[in-house]
Amino acid sequence: MPEPKGNFFPIPNEIFNMDLTASEIALYAFLMRMEDRKTFTCYPSFKTIAEALKMGSKNTVMKYVRMLEEKELIETEHTVVEHRDGTLKNGNLMYKILPIKQAVDAFHRRQLNHYGRRK
Repeated sequence: MPEPKGNFFPIPNEIFNMDLTASEIALYAFLMRMEDRKTFTCYPSFKTIAEALKMGSKNTVMKYVRMLEEKELIETEHTVVEHRDGTLKNGNLMYKILPIKQAVDAFHRRQLNHYGRRK
């Protein structure tokens, strides 16, 4: 994906053809905005996401994160934070934006499976 110039970021056009809800698109766009362009990762908290997207609760954010994972748009990984006193605490999830081709291929597989079962 080309490196953005200025204060904006690119969103792949394909996401508008994948039967995503408005909330899924908003979450995907927010994660794209937050991501490090070299590692394709970001670490926003559920609270940060909920406030930025007016999603209300942590549970709502978690639901849409799971939906994006199922659609192979993102992967998540739990992180651990070490405090100064040496204690460990759960950190924010690490979100990794996956290649759009992978998500499009998964979408087409789901469509083929769906239509195959309807016959």
